[in-house]
Amino acid sequence: MPMEKNFTPAEAEARISKLWLDAKAFAAGANAKPGHPAFSVMIPPPNVTGSLHMGHAFNNTLQDILVRWHRMKGDDTLWQPGTDHAGIATQMVTEREMAKNGEPSRRDMGRDKFLSRVWEQKVKSRGTIIGQLQRLGASADWDREAFTMSGAPGAPAGEDGNFHDAVIKVFVEMYRKGLIYRGKRLVNWDPHFETAISDLEVENTEVAGHMWHFKYRLAGGETYDYIEKDADGNVTLREKRDYISIATTRPETMLGDGAVAVHPSDERYQAIIGKMVHLPLCDRLIPIISDEYPDPTFGSGAVKITGAHDFNDYAVAKRNTLPCYRLMDTRGQMRADGAPYEVAVARAREIAAGSATTEAEVDSLNLVPAKYRGLDRFEARKLVVADINAQGLAVVTKVVTIDPETNAEDWKNVPYVEDKKIMQPFGDRSKVVIEPMLTDQWFVDTAKIVEPALEAVRSGATKIIPESGEKTYYHWLENIEPWCISRQLWWGHQIPVWYDAEGNHYCAPNEAEAQAMAPGKALTRDPDVLDTWFSSGLWPIGTLGWPEPTPELAKYFPTSVLVTGADILFFWVARMMMMQLAVVDQVPFHTVYLHGLVRDAKGKKMSKSLGNVIDPLEIIDEFGADALRFANAAMASLGGVLKLDTQRIAGYRNFGTKLWNACRFAEMNGVWEGHATQATPPAVHATANRWIIGETARALAEVNAALDDFRFDQAADALYKFVWGKVCDWYVEFAKPLFDGEHADETRATMAWVLDQSMILLHPFMPFITEELWGTTGTRAKLLVHTDWPAFANLSDPQADAEMTFITSLIDDIRSARAQLHVPVGLKCDLVATELSPAARAAWERNEALIRRMARVEGFSEGPAPKGSIALAMDGAAFALPLAGLIDIAEEKARLSKALEKLGKEIGGLKGRLDNPNFVKSAPEDVIIEARANLEAREDEAAKVSAAIARLAEIG
Repeated sequence: MPMEKNFTPAEAEARISKLWLDAKAFAAGANAKPGHPAFSVMIPPPNVTGSLHMGHAFNNTLQDILVRWHRMKGDDTLWQPGTDHAGIATQMVTEREMAKNGEPSRRDMGRDKFLSRVWEQKVKSRGTIIGQLQRLGASADWDREAFTMSGAPGAPAGEDGNFHDAVIKVFVEMYRKGLIYRGKRLVNWDPHFETAISDLEVENTEVAGHMWHFKYRLAGGETYDYIEKDADGNVTLREKRDYISIATTRPETMLGDGAVAVHPSDERYQAIIGKMVHLPLCDRLIPIISDEYPDPTFGSGAVKITGAHDFNDYAVAKRNTLPCYRLMDTRGQMRADGAPYEVAVARAREIAAGSATTEAEVDSLNLVPAKYRGLDRFEARKLVVADINAQGLAVVTKVVTIDPETNAEDWKNVPYVEDKKIMQPFGDRSKVVIEPMLTDQWFVDTAKIVEPALEAVRSGATKIIPESGEKTYYHWLENIEPWCISRQLWWGHQIPVWYDAEGNHYCAPNEAEAQAMAPGKALTRDPDVLDTWFSSGLWPIGTLGWPEPTPELAKYFPTSVLVTGADILFFWVARMMMMQLAVVDQVPFHTVYLHGLVRDAKGKKMSKSLGNVIDPLEIIDEFGADALRFANAAMASLGGVLKLDTQRIAGYRNFGTKLWNACRFAEMNGVWEGHATQATPPAVHATANRWIIGETARALAEVNAALDDFRFDQAADALYKFVWGKVCDWYVEFAKPLFDGEHADETRATMAWVLDQSMILLHPFMPFITEELWGTTGTRAKLLVHTDWPAFANLSDPQADAEMTFITSLIDDIRSARAQLHVPVGLKCDLVATELSPAARAAWERNEALIRRMARVEGFSEGPAPKGSIALAMDGAAFALPLAGLIDIAEEKARLSKALEKLGKEIGGLKGRLDNPNFVKSAPEDVIIEARANLEAREDEAAKVSAAIARLAEIG
């Protein structure tokens, strides 16, 4: 059956994907050869309710390239798929769907019924992203699909497994070893979802804000000399003050201040360190302390310390043993619980005077004055500011006005409020302002398990690529804080801890064992669930059946390589390292390949607000999965910016078309008649055939070396240059005359072999079109996905290489010269050989007809270079290309000079911007990246124009 004129991805991809799935082509161990090593990769599990975005498409393409390559090499390969239960995201999706359907709320429904409803949502949503990954061509063992909540209580039929049991077992064991504890620490609190969240779920966004300046008056009416000096030590301001000035962007948190801090080196405040000040609106005194945290050069240099609502303040409070008073409830409203304000503040004054207390008592004290209790935090802010202003405690500034009629000058003092940009933390899903909040949570004592994870990378047991990732890894782990692992959600692994009426807790795998630890006592289970990162931290062993001693665990663990984004190096990668080493005393993977964020063509971060989000499914619909995959590989430079350009994707679609057309050309010339897969190349005599066989071996070596080093971009570049440049362009042209001569049979055999090898080498990158070609171009023993990866050695032929290098270089030089000087495409040129070595002469004579046709050469002669010629120098030969009569030299010089002048101005402007420290410091990263890319492009273009002008100078 003849090949179709075109490859149609929309039709072929679904059919080929079904072919693979029906054949169980991706099963663990498929195509494994005896004695070959295991190669295993764990998919970074996407959210079960998620859908494919460009980060997924990029990440999974790289994994699939490695997996398909190792599978074809005969390694015992497992690509483990699965999804994450994604606590907060899945609960949000479910509640949104429930509201849309008019269903009862989560709280009205109750926990058990709500969890059943979430399982329904999980089953409904699960297939979305799995199907989308299959559209991309991901060759994971889908029959082994894992889920981080499999086997959990209440899981429906089909969701059995032991991942939940493994998670609970690890929590209990780590608790009993003293590695997990309950404590009160500051966390990111989402008032919408009413739960702690991780740093990764916080988006810090620059917004318009205000800085209010207030006076905290010294107790007892004390005063001090306030002196400001300039850089040379000259006094610029001296006045007697009875207050210290502070600035804040969150006035409502003043109600919980524990101190005012100044830097120990700040001479302005030395006399009042240790003094007490009145906390505005609150009828209590707080101390002025010295601490390294305040910046003496910023604002007044004095900082209010609210330990329960700011991460920096919390650290200061801990260093200075300050009480941390929590002001807000779980909804971000000012607290309305506890004793009346008068009772609470009286106790706070006793604590400030030295009365013994506990952390629990301090947290129970509601120091929000009655007027503000129950208000939303932002409403409370307005009232606090108004009340401070009314008491005359705002720092004021003089505002002068001119009466337009009398021209008289008037002035008044107004509260000093700065309008300024501030970084505001928002929940990435709730979109509400995140509140740092002091709450009771469960923590992993990471300091006790971090050292083995550090040593694993230091020793090389696990290698992080690129190397810069190791520095980040060390920095994070060497400065690690306790890890908050509890979340105030219902969907997730419920913490296996039970409490009695006195508040004692009992940690056990199940309620029966907990009850056995507290006989006769009524127990209540902790309502919190575990952070998603805790369960996904066990992904490598949990997916392989641990704690059962499964054959898969013995064979595929530790895994070979993890491909993931650099943004979750700490949140997931480092935690997997710590968890696996703590649980099974082995590293989870030998190599970690980190990649950056996929950006748009200009290097800008993709965002809906900018309108530059690229949907991978739309790309697949328009260009096909192969084109997207090859683009992903081509841009995967180590440590580089990942810029995805749809024009580039279109170019790679054309690349696939180029290979398709080469195979059709082969078909029209009888290449595929009776063809069957051949592992070794045919014996050949024609120079072009000897050369292309050597080039094929060279391409194989380059691809192997690149993939060994995780240089996907270099492998893609080598394949592009080989398949398009060497095979589809040069070799197809060289083969045309050979099909009509004495070497016709060997040329057909060679072309069949070379195109086979092209399909094989390209398959990990472009699996759909290559599998389609494989099935339509000959008799095949098995699918391309299982075809053996080539293993031939060096097949180069030095004599053939030299001759073909001569031919291709000469044609390229002539084409380049013509293009640079705008010689019309339809015109043919003459060529004069000014020097020819015997080898060059023989190469010319054997290939003259081909050179003439491909370089558009008409007359050929030997002798001195005619006037108005361009010199072409080669190894063992020299030629002249007479162009004087073909172009208007003066006009061409003028055109090129004008173009060079324009480029010079553009280059100067771009260099001026990039050499300006203020621009580099203040401009957004994507603007700087774009400017550098533009400068590089202009400089490259200028070099080419300069070379063309130099060529014109040769003509005269």
